[in-house]
Order: sequence, then structure tokens, then C-alpha cells
Amino acid sequence: MRKNALPALAALGLTTVVLAALTGCGTAGSSGGGGTGPVDKLGKNEGAVKILAWPGYVEDGSNDPKVDWVSEFTKSTGCKVEAKTFGTSDEALNLMKTGDYDVVSASGDASLRLIASGDVVEVNTKLLKNYDGIFPFLKDRAWNTVDGKHYGVPHGYGANLLMYNTEAFPTAPTSWDVVFDKASDHRGKITAYDSPIYIADAAVYLMAHKPELKITNPYALDQKQFDAAVSLLKEQRPNISEYWGDYLKEVQSFQSGDSVAGTTWQVIQNTLEGEGGKTAVVLPDEGATGWSDTWMISSKAKNPNCAYAWLDYISSPKANAQATAFFGEAPSSEKACDFRDDCASYHAGDAEYAKKIWYWTTPIAKCLDGRTDVKCIDYAGWTTAWQQIRN
Repeated sequence: MRKNALPALAALGLTTVVLAALTGCGTAGSSGGGGTGPVDKLGKNEGAVKILAWPGYVEDGSNDPKVDWVSEFTKSTGCKVEAKTFGTSDEALNLMKTGDYDVVSASGDASLRLIASGDVVEVNTKLLKNYDGIFPFLKDRAWNTVDGKHYGVPHGYGANLLMYNTEAFPTAPTSWDVVFDKASDHRGKITAYDSPIYIADAAVYLMAHKPELKITNPYALDQKQFDAAVSLLKEQRPNISEYWGDYLKEVQSFQSGDSVAGTTWQVIQNTLEGEGGKTAVVLPDEGATGWSDTWMISSKAKNPNCAYAWLDYISSPKANAQATAFFGEAPSSEKACDFRDDCASYHAGDAEYAKKIWYWTTPIAKCLDGRTDVKCIDYAGWTTAWQQIRN
């Protein structure tokens, strides 16, 4: 499972000038590099592919003989998989710069920076037969598409939900106010995600409760809006039992009673429910932040044909179902639920539910909400502020 998924990152200041300097991978029949724009045709598979991924995304049976979707890929394509896992987006960014990997699974806090730095290339989705089967609401989004150019294939997605102890809250809460404005009602028993990106959770709350701030995108905050979100989190701080990055720590915290409310993932609720935990989850009225990961191809890919083969295979219904079910998230393939019996709990394919999710996106100085008369606080600023909030 993902651990410490979004640590304090020394974010790059992205600009459209940098985005214009994206590097292409040439033709897929070459060894990568040297061209601009997406490939227009595929060549012969090279026989191998090196994949950089979140834990649980590339399983070949070596960890558990029953968990294996890689062997079928190798059998059907001839591409032997060499996989390396990473624990943070920061680690993934640094590893991709080495040019040693063909493919990476990138979360929204990393994908834009990979695009801007030229470490990944535009993907010709017409060469992927399974792309059409991906839920439309995951395509053409800010974290995987720039100026109409696709830089990857959606993998899975999920919301950062509100978890609560059903004894402490006999009536299900409907608002994030239980961890913000009303957090003192359970002082010392509120938990929050340990990452600068959590500032966006505060911004989502303020969008609904402080309309005078005129926040329209929780990842596009000017100085006044940003200061308001930071202030809210500083007010929350005395009520926090712990900040979690490892999902197992939150499981333990709710089991022990040290925490009674806080941000969570559906997989954590599933784990607690399976162990008899007295917890439940809800997507509050204000909406929530969340994630939608993307498979991307390196601009230095030595095996671009096998890289395309992997993107196509992992977005096929059965493989996508296996990988996302094992990780604990909704699939991106519309037909993946034919191979899963738990899609309902993840609201897979529910476009209205998905509209309530603000997927992780890297904050940049050029405001993502389209404003040009002000500058927004970039991720470096978020990182500095988060350190002050935490300490």
C-alpha cells in the first residue's frame, strides 16, 4: 500500500515557458529520445520494460502467488518486467531524472512537474486499444493533459474521505466541520493527512464556508486565500492526535481510540470494517480532495514499444481490476467492474460522485483557476507553510 504518499517536496516553479520545452521520445521503434510530439506508430517490442511504480501497482506473484498480473503481460507481449517501487512522489521524481526507467505511475502532485521538466512525453492514445474504455471523467484533466496533449493513461482514483468513530458520532457527520471549526469538541482525537497537499483540504472547506475568499480551486490559492487556509490548519493543530502518512498508523489510531475523526481512504475503512472496527466513512457536503494516478512514459525510454504495451495492458479491464482492487481504489476502466465485486464501495464510475472530488494537482505560481491578475502560491510555499503548521 501507499505510504507517505505526499511528503514535503521541494517543488519546482512550473511555468508555461517550461511546458513549452517538453521533450519528445521520437518513434516507438527507436531507443527513445530525439523527437518531438507523440509517436505515430509502434515498432517491435524490445523484450523488456523497466517500470517505476507505487507499491502494489506491479505485482508478479513474488510477494503473493495469488497476486500476479505481470506474468500475463509478459506472456502476451514478450516484454519482461523489471519493477522498482517508490514510497514518495519526491523519490519518483528523482529516479525518473536518471533516465533508467521507461514507465512511471505518477500521482497528481508529481505529473505536472514530470511534464514540465521534460521527463515524460506526450502519449498517442490512438495507439492504445483500451484507452476508449476508460471513464470519460478521468480523461483530459489538469494533471494528465496540457494544452490538449495527453501525457499518460489514468490508472485508478479515490477520495480522501471523512472517517469517524460511530460511538463518538452516533449521528453520521455531513461536514468537515468536525475536524475544523468543531474539532475542539474532540480535542486531541482528530487526525489529518501528513502532507503539504493537506492545505487543499482546508481550502475545500473554506470554499463552502468562507465564500468571501472567492476560492474556486483548492490548488489555486493567492496569498490571502492561502493565508486563510494555513490559519485554519494552525487552529486545528491543538486538536490533532497525530498526522498520518502510513495508512496502518491510522488503522491503529482508530482501533485504539486515539483518533475519532479525520481524513482517510476507503481502503482504511475496509480494513477496519473487516476487523470489526466501529468506524464509518462519508464524503462530506463540501466535497473532498482525492487522487487519480497516471501511467506515463519516460522521454528517455529505452523500451518505448514495451512501454506502450504496458500502458495498454494495465488499462485493460481485467488487469486494471486486479491492480486497483489490490491497492484499494476505484478502477479507471469502465469494464473493470466485471472482474470486481467491490466497485460499489468505491463509487466506481459514478460521475456525480467524482465531481465532488478535487484530485491532487501540483500548485503552481500560474493560478490553475485561470486568474492572471494575481500569482498563486506554488508547492514550495505550501511545503514551507506545512512545516510551520506541523511544528
